[in-house]
Amino acid sequence: MMSKVYDNILSKTKVEIPKGWHAIRTIDMHTGGEPLRVIIDGFPELKGEHILARRRFCKEHYDHLRTSLMFEPRGHADMYGCILTPPNDAEGDFGIIFLHNEGYSTMCGHAVIAIATLAVQMNWIDVQEGENLIKIDAPCGRIDALVDVENDQITGVRFRCVESFVLALDRKVQVEGLGEITYDLAYGGTYYAYVDLSKNSLDLKLDTQHYSEIIKQAMQIKHAVMAQDVDIVHPFESDLSFLYGTIFIDPSPTDKADNKNVCVFAEGEVDRCPTGSGVSGRMAIHHKRGELVIGETMNVESITGSVFEGKVYRTTSYGGFDAVIPEVKGSAFITGEHTFIIDPSDPMRNGFFLR
Repeated sequence: MMSKVYDNILSKTKVEIPKGWHAIRTIDMHTGGEPLRVIIDGFPELKGEHILARRRFCKEHYDHLRTSLMFEPRGHADMYGCILTPPNDAEGDFGIIFLHNEGYSTMCGHAVIAIATLAVQMNWIDVQEGENLIKIDAPCGRIDALVDVENDQITGVRFRCVESFVLALDRKVQVEGLGEITYDLAYGGTYYAYVDLSKNSLDLKLDTQHYSEIIKQAMQIKHAVMAQDVDIVHPFESDLSFLYGTIFIDPSPTDKADNKNVCVFAEGEVDRCPTGSGVSGRMAIHHKRGELVIGETMNVESITGSVFEGKVYRTTSYGGFDAVIPEVKGSAFITGEHTFIIDPSDPMRNGFFLR
């Protein structure tokens, strides 16, 4: 037997948004398990002549919207997002600003793979059979994303990162409670400290059971490196001169990957995928050590078991460094669409953060 209330439930399914409230539409995705919230409507216009200026404008004027969408109750401590903008110039297709729990990153490979996938699925570009090139202006520079299409289906997505280079190999730092840590310092659109567990005596396993300990040790190492390494400076942009995270490396327990890569970035955020910018930096490290030649591939596994394929596409020079252009391949999927509503009277409208 039907009731009036239940009948109303079936017929009144759309929220009427009152005047003065804020609605933001998103498409949510994941790449190798790592989330991406793509903001497609409702975010205020970001002023600036280029992507770094727009990012600064967003930080200065609309950071409360970042926290509203990344933090609880709409997001969580490990949420990730992006805002799409006009390109820097007529040669680009669009710009992208990356969002996370701490602020704004300079490069994000999983987001590039996801947004390139979405650009084809949504027909934002004129999709053709074969290879589709998408030119994306990220804070670190222009990224070429390549989406292969066969019979109207995506068969592969990869991106060519900005110039990636090694700042230091086998550097050492004293970390309270952990002892002396040996690490490499490299840039793949952002700087990471790479800690190979085979070179260190850390009591750590790169699996989900050790999730909290991975975060704890990674942040200890990050802060120690930040205190020691005053030379983490980008050759051209001061906005890119900072250490973004720590990446632990260990052999993979399976035969589907050459090794395992777990990245802890921002404010203790654990990447569910192998980390596109992190793999880019690793391509520079392995090439510098003579362990990878141009075109040779390496499969890198994440904490969730997802895999990225990386390789050195070509070599170059950049700001006085011997650099490489890495190419990283992965897969992304749509998980849903959302209309987030911000009630100005809600005391938690700007979100909150728990770890």
